[in-house]
Amino acid sequence: MFFYICLTILILHPMKTIFVFLVTGFEEIEAIATIDILRRAGLQVKTVSITGEKMVTGSHDIPVLADLLFEETELGSAELLVLPGGTVAYNEHEALKKALRDFYGKGEKIAAICASPMVFGGLGVLKGRKATCYPGFEKYLEGAILQTDQSVVVDGNVITGKGPGLTIDFALALVELLAGKLKRDEVAGQLLVG
Repeated sequence: MFFYICLTILILHPMKTIFVFLVTGFEEIEAIATIDILRRAGLQVKTVSITGEKMVTGSHDIPVLADLLFEETELGSAELLVLPGGTVAYNEHEALKKALRDFYGKGEKIAAICASPMVFGGLGVLKGRKATCYPGFEKYLEGAILQTDQSVVVDGNVITGKGPGLTIDFALALVELLAGKLKRDEVAGQLLVG
């Protein structure tokens, strides 16, 4: 009986997916630590290559095998789209920017850390919103209310983070947003962070 109840719940309320996008030169800490922490929280995460190849090499020459190619990814099952930083290449992928704009336009959640909040700035989604980014990229956050003293800023359905050393804060904020404070605190305790 329990099996049928669980199956019914999954059919009626399928688990949504968090998509983390990878491009050549991505910041490994920001991508991998975020994925790890979200999965520790029991959230479903898939990596998506926007390079046309599943093997994507990060900014420190660490190759990562993505789960999916951008072209084969169905974003209709997404609950959050995440951009790690490390490169401005995300800002050069027009199809990704369109997907982010459309997803955000439906009131869905988007997150970026380090240099990548610049993509949101260019899309106009930061106008009148609080945001942070890697030092030196503030000029690209068009219309944002800068919060450069903050490691992570959650403003409605837009989440921004400052940089690699603050990735745990960023990922835990995503856990809290998606799974609640108790789950955030549980994962933080496992990681021995506050």
